[in-house]
Amino acid sequence: MVITVAMHAVGFAVLLRALMRSHALTTSGFRPTTWLVIGMTCWLILFHLAEIEVWGMFYFWRGCLPDAESAFYFSGVTYTTVGYGDLVLPKPWRIFAPLEALTGILMCGLSASFFFAVVNRRISNWMKMRTSSEPQPSGASHPRRAE
Repeated sequence: MVITVAMHAVGFAVLLRALMRSHALTTSGFRPTTWLVIGMTCWLILFHLAEIEVWGMFYFWRGCLPDAESAFYFSGVTYTTVGYGDLVLPKPWRIFAPLEALTGILMCGLSASFFFAVVNRRISNWMKMRTSSEPQPSGASHPRRAE
């Protein structure tokens, strides 16, 4: 679980640093935002797949499932909380399935929060640019005082 969270934190740091270097957080527009969302989606999915692989390698290493394919499949359906139930861990290891599922839910929630923050920033930039480029009506340059 700690490895999963650490991987996600490092992935976020790398992705955020790349976004800051590319000035992706300070620009706006439909096409750039679309490409940003596509790129972030790909990177975040790669982060989640790497985390699923770590869980799968653990299950395979500990002999919890018969082969690597089964271990990775089980990890994927558990991490994503799909939980088909066609494969289950041996009794002494069963506590790891809900632990992985809970970790997966939290990591997916963090990814969704990251998406929201970045897209919200882009929308905010776009709104600022729109309002600053629109002509101001006469007398609107000073905010009204509350009476």
